[in-house]
Amino acid sequence: MAHSARKLNFMIKNEVAEELESLIAPGQRSRLVNEAIVKELARFRRHAQTEKLMELRKKSPKLSTDEIVSAVRKDRERR
Repeated sequence: MAHSARKLNFMIKNEVAEELESLIAPGQRSRLVNEAIVKELARFRRHAQTEKLMELRKKSPKLSTDEIVSAVRKDRERR
């Protein structure tokens, strides 16, 4: 199955471009950059979700370990 692609125009530092050109074959550069962007986007999404969870945590009541264990046991009994 062919994947669609778009050409984007963006700037990178000269040093980065030179190293990319010296280390990566011309046919592989787009793949490498695409994979790097996919990894960074996943990292950004994880960070954003972590921030949301931390905000929720601030608003939630604090529970002791015993209270958590009790709630998990109750939930397991329902199944």
